[in-house]
Amino acid sequence: MELTVNKGLAWLKTINEKIQEKKDYLTDLDQAIGDGDHGINMARGFQEVEKKVEANDYADVSDLLKDAAMTLMSKVGGASGPLFGTAFLKLSMSLKEKDPVDYPSFSTAVGAAAEGIKQRGKAGQGEKTMVDVWVPMAEYLQNAQEFKPDELETKAKSAMEATKEISAKRGRAAYLGDRSIGHLDPGSVSSYYIFAALAETLQERK
Repeated sequence: MELTVNKGLAWLKTINEKIQEKKDYLTDLDQAIGDGDHGINMARGFQEVEKKVEANDYADVSDLLKDAAMTLMSKVGGASGPLFGTAFLKLSMSLKEKDPVDYPSFSTAVGAAAEGIKQRGKAGQGEKTMVDVWVPMAEYLQNAQEFKPDELETKAKSAMEATKEISAKRGRAAYLGDRSIGHLDPGSVSSYYIFAALAETLQERK
């Protein structure tokens, strides 16, 4: 199973569908421990991503993901724009001149994205941020050897759900300290939707 431009387009479209559907839920999560605008920002950003990529033709997956990255950086407000934009930019850079994208190339790219998020957000694992989904997913993909859509979604969900028991160390949620325990991290939930959308896309297009 490989990631082609068409699958990449379907992936981004499915991410947008999930984010639009869960916009209010993401906002509710963020109102509990953050600024309260995560759902609105992410919905605006991925809607613009879908518009952008549908209006262009792409020679390879790298160029597609680069446009997604630049759109997220310019259209998503707050910290999420630079962080999610960095994730997709690192994916794009890692996949340059690789088309279609094979499994080892993609798993390496997710590792690069996870490192990029850590550096951009100055965050580590266990601090209740999107790092807590991207790092475990990078590790999972490096060990899995091949795309397994059902397992991919399950692993992402487990990583996301684990953030509920973490005390926040970064962002506005850090002001709550241990009072943030019991709440899911909104950025991790959005990250879960990204991997769930990938699993769905790969499942449909075997």
